[in-house]
Amino acid sequence: MRNKVLLIAAMLVLALSAAVSAQTYHFGYVVQDLGNQFWLTMSHGVQDRAAELGHRVTVLDARTDPNRQLANVEDLIQRGIDALLLSPWDAPSGGTATEAANKAGIPVFVLDIGVSSGKYETLIVSDNYAGGVIAAEYMAQLLGGRGDVAIIQCQLGYEIVSLREQGFEDRATELGLRVVAKQPADSQRALGMTVMQNILQARPNLRGVFSCNDEMALGAIEAIRAAGKQNDIVVIGFDAIPDALDAIEDGRMTATVAQRPYEIGRMGVDAAVAYLKGEKLESTTYIPVELVTKENLADFR
Repeated sequence: MRNKVLLIAAMLVLALSAAVSAQTYHFGYVVQDLGNQFWLTMSHGVQDRAAELGHRVTVLDARTDPNRQLANVEDLIQRGIDALLLSPWDAPSGGTATEAANKAGIPVFVLDIGVSSGKYETLIVSDNYAGGVIAAEYMAQLLGGRGDVAIIQCQLGYEIVSLREQGFEDRATELGLRVVAKQPADSQRALGMTVMQNILQARPNLRGVFSCNDEMALGAIEAIRAAGKQNDIVVIGFDAIPDALDAIEDGRMTATVAQRPYEIGRMGVDAAVAYLKGEKLESTTYIPVELVTKENLADFR
């Protein structure tokens, strides 16, 4: 009798173990650039949440290369992932990557950068237009609703960051600011410095700069400092990466718009788990943004 009870107990343990293992997933996350603090933070959110829930995740870096991005997706398909989390370089290349996963029957969950083709289960993204609006409102407040300002753009045709630019320009114009220059710096710090140098030469009376990400803003403030205008030009970035927060603290940069990359990464994992368990997802989830200044800086450390 005792042996029979032990056998039944052992069978129950095996059954429970099988049930638990059936709920353990392998996720793949293809991220556009781990050299960028914003994307690195998002990848930490993905990895931490997966670990908390007992799942496995493989993170591959596209290094800003659409071809590498597609190769990464194909690599993950071969590894037999259960779901793909994707932060693409841009919408067209993201669409190509999504289509590759679709053909393999792997569900796709898009984080922060949309895709222009293919089927995805949900998009989790910051409210980028609103971020541009609050940046314009703060700049107008500091400049008294007057003055020439410039926009440093990310990659042209990049829908998500185009919304930041549009939100800023729409609201800045309404509030009396004049957007006199717009140039792309491809999300790069070094190029942000070069672009800012060019703008300063063409627009010596510039009073404000809105950079569509912090990396470019950090380059811009170096050009402004080199020109001796660090006390004359308001600089507002976007992303609230650690280097930008440091620059705000020591007065080199005026403000930034905070996204929540860590939370977006965590939510991506939660969405994938929910979908794989049969739950219905919203097509898009917008994450609120906040303005970060020296006054509230401690809240974002």
